[in-house]
Amino acid sequence: MEEKERLENVESIKKRLKRIEGQIRGIHRMLNEDACCTDILVQISAVRAAVSKVGIMIFENHANKCLAESLQGEDNNSEQKLADLVSLMNNFIK
Repeated sequence: MEEKERLENVESIKKRLKRIEGQIRGIHRMLNEDACCTDILVQISAVRAAVSKVGIMIFENHANKCLAESLQGEDNNSEQKLADLVSLMNNFIK
């Protein structure tokens, strides 16, 4: 079974997720108040960007740990780790 890796900057990520929750509540409120579609779309765009940033932070954490392991020689399976990392990146950017 694969060992769990520790996520760095957990508190920063949690703060960002709380902010995203607030933005989504704001979008609900805007819908209930019949806000302008343009304003709603601007807020949706902001949420998408914020979620993307959280994903990037988590991906960077994973990539740094994965590459660090390979470079330190702790893992004889560097090529597979790199292939897995590229696959993960491709799935993330879809």
